[in-house]
Amino acid sequence: MKRIAMSLFAAASLVAATAFAQENVSTLRPTTPLAENDTPAPMAKPVNSDLRQVRNYPEQPPLIPHSIDNYQIDMNVNKCLTCHSRTAIEISQAPMVSITHFMNRENQFLASVTPRRYFCTQCHVPQTDARPLVENDFVDVDAVLDYIKSKEGTD
Repeated sequence: MKRIAMSLFAAASLVAATAFAQENVSTLRPTTPLAENDTPAPMAKPVNSDLRQVRNYPEQPPLIPHSIDNYQIDMNVNKCLTCHSRTAIEISQAPMVSITHFMNRENQFLASVTPRRYFCTQCHVPQTDARPLVENDFVDVDAVLDYIKSKEGTD
């Protein structure tokens, strides 16, 4: 009997929590209730400018300035290295893979890309023309440094 009472209590709690969530939880789905499916927005188009983009902070991995649809990157093949490998850059004119990608965990240089840096899309991402899901007030490091310099001059 105690188990049945606990199950009924749990079910009632779940119903109450769901009702509360549907009325009070802010989501990225502004008009559709959580229990219903909405028509998805169209997929964002990739930015295919092939122009290097400015990095927002030191050590930021470079962004991919072109589409990578249907690129195979797995244990056997890395399509990125077709253009970005040391031997291909003369023909492709693409930037070479960073020298850090040839270093193993003991900081020894290898002849080829180290396995821990082989899967490019772990760090590097292509850009799309998608609108931001939430407002963003990110300020890059140069703006922060300019702000600090301006404050030092006023003190």
